[in-house]
Amino acid sequence: MAFDQLVTSEKGDKLFLLGNEAAVRGAIEAGVSVAATYPGTPSSEIGNILSVVAKNAEMYFEFSANEKVAMEVAATAAASGLRSFTFMKHVGLNVAADSFMTTAYSGVKGGMIVLVADDPSLFSSQNEQDTRNYSRLSSVPILEPSSPQEIKDMMVYGFELSEQFEIPVILRTSTRVSHMRGIVECGEISKPKSTTKATESEEHWLKGYFVKNPKQFVPVPANSLSMHTRLAEKMEIMEEIASGSPVNEVYSFENGSLQGKYGVISSGGAFNYAYDIVSQENLGMDILKIALSYPTPKDLIHDFCKNLEGVFIVEEVDPVLERDVLAVLGENNLDCPVYGKFDGTFPMVHEYNGDIVKESFNKVICDLKDDEEFLEEYKSEYGNDFDGDLIEIIEKMEFTDGLNELIDNIPTRAPTLCAGCSHRSAYFAAVKAYQELGYDKSDMIFASDIGCYTLGISPPYETADYLLAMGSSVGDGCGFSIATNQHVMSFIGDSTFFHSGLSPLVNAVHNKNKFVLTILDNRITAMTGGQPNPGIPVDGMGDEAPAISIEDIVEAIGVKFMKIVNPHNIKKTVDIYKEALEYDGVAVVIARYPCTLIKGQKKKAPMVIKDNCVKCLTCVKTLACPAISYLNDKVVVDEALCKSCTVCIQVCPNKAIGVKKGD
Repeated sequence: MAFDQLVTSEKGDKLFLLGNEAAVRGAIEAGVSVAATYPGTPSSEIGNILSVVAKNAEMYFEFSANEKVAMEVAATAAASGLRSFTFMKHVGLNVAADSFMTTAYSGVKGGMIVLVADDPSLFSSQNEQDTRNYSRLSSVPILEPSSPQEIKDMMVYGFELSEQFEIPVILRTSTRVSHMRGIVECGEISKPKSTTKATESEEHWLKGYFVKNPKQFVPVPANSLSMHTRLAEKMEIMEEIASGSPVNEVYSFENGSLQGKYGVISSGGAFNYAYDIVSQENLGMDILKIALSYPTPKDLIHDFCKNLEGVFIVEEVDPVLERDVLAVLGENNLDCPVYGKFDGTFPMVHEYNGDIVKESFNKVICDLKDDEEFLEEYKSEYGNDFDGDLIEIIEKMEFTDGLNELIDNIPTRAPTLCAGCSHRSAYFAAVKAYQELGYDKSDMIFASDIGCYTLGISPPYETADYLLAMGSSVGDGCGFSIATNQHVMSFIGDSTFFHSGLSPLVNAVHNKNKFVLTILDNRITAMTGGQPNPGIPVDGMGDEAPAISIEDIVEAIGVKFMKIVNPHNIKKTVDIYKEALEYDGVAVVIARYPCTLIKGQKKKAPMVIKDNCVKCLTCVKTLACPAISYLNDKVVVDEALCKSCTVCIQVCPNKAIGVKKGD
C-alpha cells in the first residue's frame, strides 16, 4: 500500500492496514496538527509513515530527542488549541512520565492522544510493564483497541473525549495489535482546527494560540491544589459516562453449554483470543469487551455480572481489569466468583494466545463438567484408546497436532551485529586495549545501553555487564566509578546520547567521575529502522536541518579528553582506548562510522581468504563477523554479506585475508 492512500482515501474507502498504519489514518481523520515521537518498537512504524505523509496531511511532525521532549511538544501544542499526537513504546512513557503526570493536572485545550504500545512477552523490550497502571496513577482515561479498525476509530473518539474534558487520553496498543493487519473502513477527514484561535502561518501546518492562564498551566503548589481537585472532578464525571460509552460492548452467544451461567470480561488484544475460543468451542459465554477501561465502567460491570455464577477475566499483562471487577463486585455484595490471574486460572505474566486462553478456560470448565461427560467428549474427538485422568488428557491434547515437535526442529539463530558493523570494531578494539594494558577481565565493568550495540553482551566480546534503560550507561558509569575501583567502560549510541545521555554526562564531569564513555556514532537511529536523529542534517519530514555536533556538546559540557576515531581502523582505535583507560577523569571516545544499512553507500570489493590461510580461526573466534565462517574444513567469506570494512584483514595474524581482485 502506498502511504499517500492514508491521506487521499475518502469516507467509505477500505484499506488493508497494519494497526500502526491505522493509527496514522486516525490522526489524519481527527485533524491532528502536531505529532512528535521518539522511535520505539512496537510503535516505530507510526513515525516512519508520518515522516512521509505529514506535509500532505497539513501536519507538523518531528522525531524528538526523547519521549519526554515529544510529550512536551504535544502538550504545548494542545495547550495552544491544536490537536496533538505523541506516541511511544511502553518504557518510553517512563521517560516522559514527569511531563505526562503534570499534563494531566494542567489539561489541554485541543485534543491530545498519547499512544503507548505495550510489549507483552518482551519481543523488543527490557520489561513488559502495563501502561494501564499509568492511567490509574495519573488519573487519565485510557482506551484499549483490539484491531486496526478500532485503533483508527478510537483515535478519533479519543480526541473528542480529550477535548470534551480537556484532558490527555492514553490509547494503549500492544505488539500484536500494532502489527496485525485488517480491513479498515475510512471515515471523513476533519480539517485541522484550533479550539482557541488559529493564527496565520507560512508553514504547511495550522498554528494555534496560547491563552495565558497561570492557574491552569503553571503548577506552583498554590495552583496545583486546585488543579488536582479539578482533575478528580473530571474523572468523577467521566466515570458516570463510561458505562454508556459506545466503545464498551457486550458480545452475546445464544447457544452453548455455559450460556447464561458464566461470562467473560476482556480488553485490548486479549479480547481476540477470548472471542475466538468462546465461539470456536461453542461455550456460549457472553463477552463484555471494555475498551474505555478507565475510568472504570462500574455500572456496566455490575449489570453484566449480577446474574452470573462466575466470570472469567482475560487480560494482558497485569491483573488491572480483574482488580476493578473485584472492587465492583465487592462494593455491591455480588456473589460471583472471578477466574483470572489472582486465583491462577490465567498466567500472571506474558502475552496470551488461543491455546493459553483455552487451557485457562478448561481449568475451570473441566471442574464444572461431569468427568464421564468430559471423557465421552474427548473420546469422540480423539479416539477411544485412552482411559487416564483429566490432567493426562489435557497434556495429550497439547501435542495432538505435532506443533511442539515442529517447533523443536526449527533451527535457531542467535542475534548478532551486521557484517561490517562499526560497533563490532569498537568492541574488538576495546577488549584488545584492556588486554594489552594487562587489566583482568574481572576488573572491567561494561555499562551498556539500548540499541544494536546491546548485542555486545554475546561472546566473544561480552561487553555488556549492566543495563537499565535508555541513556543509563552514562549514569551507570558515574555510579560504578564512585562505588568501585574497577575500570569502567560505557557504550551509548548517537541517537541514545541525544535521547538521554547529555544530563548524566554533565553529572559525570561535575562530580569528577572516572570512566570511558564510547559514543557509537553510526549516523542514524539504527535499531528501530533508520530514523534520523539530531546529529544528522535531515529532520523528520526529510527536509534539511542543522546537524547538532556531538563533539561540540561534549566539549561544552566540560569533557577534557575527547577523541574521534573511525573504529574500523583497529590499531588507532586500540591506542586511543588505552590512552582513555589511563586518563584520570571522564574520557569520551566518539567511534564514528555510518551504519552499514544506510542506503546509497557504494558497494566495494568483498574480502577473500588467501591460500596461505592456516585455519587458526582467529577471524572466526575473535571477530565473529557473520560474513566469515568455517565450513567444510576451510574459512570462507560470504561475498553477499561482506561489507568490505577490512577489519578482518587487520585481525588476521597471518595476512591471509585480502580484497578480492576484479574478474
